[in-house]
Amino acid sequence: MNPHTEDFSLDHLANTHEVFNQSRPLEGYNSYAGDTALRDAVQRHGAGWAEQTLTEHGARCGSAQVYEWGFQANEHKPQYFSHDRQGYRVDLVKYHDAYHQLMTLGLEAGLHSAPWTDAKAGAHVARAAQYYLQAQVESGHGCPMTMTFASVPSLRLTPSVGEQWLPKILNRGYDPRNIPHTEKHSLTIGMGMTEKQGGSDVRANTTRANAIGAPGPGQLYELVGHKWFTSAPMCDAFLVLAQSEGGLSCFLVPRWREDGSKNPIQVQRLKNKMGNVANASSEIELRGAQGWMIGEEGRGVPAIIEMVAMTRFDCMIGSSAAQRQGVAQAVNHATGRAAFGSTLIDQPLMRNVLADLQLEVEGALALTLRMGEALDKSLSPEGSEHDKLLLRLGLPTGKYWICKRTPFHTYEAMECLGGNGVTEDFILARLYRDAPINAIWEGSGNVQALDMLRAVSRSPEVLEVWFSELAQSRGADAVLDRAVEQAQVAVMDRDAVEYRARSIVDQLALTMQAHLLVQAGNGAVAEAFIVSRLGQAGQRNYGTLPTGLDLDTLIERADPAQS
Repeated sequence: MNPHTEDFSLDHLANTHEVFNQSRPLEGYNSYAGDTALRDAVQRHGAGWAEQTLTEHGARCGSAQVYEWGFQANEHKPQYFSHDRQGYRVDLVKYHDAYHQLMTLGLEAGLHSAPWTDAKAGAHVARAAQYYLQAQVESGHGCPMTMTFASVPSLRLTPSVGEQWLPKILNRGYDPRNIPHTEKHSLTIGMGMTEKQGGSDVRANTTRANAIGAPGPGQLYELVGHKWFTSAPMCDAFLVLAQSEGGLSCFLVPRWREDGSKNPIQVQRLKNKMGNVANASSEIELRGAQGWMIGEEGRGVPAIIEMVAMTRFDCMIGSSAAQRQGVAQAVNHATGRAAFGSTLIDQPLMRNVLADLQLEVEGALALTLRMGEALDKSLSPEGSEHDKLLLRLGLPTGKYWICKRTPFHTYEAMECLGGNGVTEDFILARLYRDAPINAIWEGSGNVQALDMLRAVSRSPEVLEVWFSELAQSRGADAVLDRAVEQAQVAVMDRDAVEYRARSIVDQLALTMQAHLLVQAGNGAVAEAFIVSRLGQAGQRNYGTLPTGLDLDTLIERADPAQS
């Protein structure tokens, strides 16, 4: 043996470095207790009675286990099987168990049913807050929960069908088995509106519906045609639009017929999407599929718009939740990471960015939960006409603005994490892929802006209601007063109004958010929002807040560890 090698060791080559200066994963926390803006808004909009339920759900949604379910459900995409091993047509989509765990969590919590089964003051606000907590973890599984929740008003239009289906739809439970709905204890509902040639222009639909016996509401029809986007194809039934003898009508089409045979809803393929990948979206053909007419014949759009209004509200919730998750991740990272001699959270420019991101969340959440309160009041036995009209303008405005703002917000939060933010090991990469989905689904930006104009044209009183709300904050801030006056002039000016529709929605959304934050009573939040959103002209990036604002308050409200 060479005497010069007796003490030679390679151990020093195995230890190249020590891991330090890394933030801890944001998990094992209570996402409700750590969210001051949410807790304040829940109290302000009449759902304080749900505090314990929300605290418990926040603990579940902030747990490492539930976060892991979100990662697994996205890593293992749904798989489609047209036939079984014997060659029988099954049109089966299989999901990873993590997806089913997330569905169980939400459906057992009543995210699809609580305001319908216990319709009391604040019920929609409480449900929105609970959905907001769960959507922060994973957005894809929210699609079937939302559609099931939103189907209820449409199904109630035809009692003969609703009485048969609603008890199982409203049950708190999840039954993913591929068996007839008659053998299940709980059901989920999907929706199929768009076709290849029409997209959002559903009146261009060519799918035909022919009465099997007597025609009319609640009667059975046979449908032949296709749907270009049908999400969550393993739902137990779908609300779809088809042309009947009397025009475009709405139908409830189950996956199984009453006799237990398979209804010929045939999946052609699953969409290969950039985001929302835990949720399957499919192209289907209806080859004589049977379904019951919902609502009046020829009134399919008004019937299904009852559902669409609710799905748009959930788009607002989901996008607000993505914003909250983004800023929570950014603050968590900045708290545990140092660079250039100091912790990121203490560096002035990073504080500017984080505070600005939190302001976006504050405005989004304020508008969303105000619409939740409007739902509660409009659907109450008294039926507030004021809140019905507020919703008519508020849902397209809120859906347009909040969903449109989220992709850029998510990107900015991602940038706070540097290179880690763009890797799939961190949640922000998924948030960024998911961020455009809500802006496109349930009516893209142009559709929402034009729907706002349609509401103003058909019901001019919506503007009186909108500006009467804003008038409550008159005199609180001169910049806000001036912005409200400018918005009023813009929306009343009918010259090139379609061309300017997006600009008008921007003004309506921003002034309403500012007003709501003024009414919320936190001066630091309201002042910063108004100065940065209404007082600065032209396009701006996040992190351009003017000096002199109370950033400490904003960053404290953004910090998920504040509890």
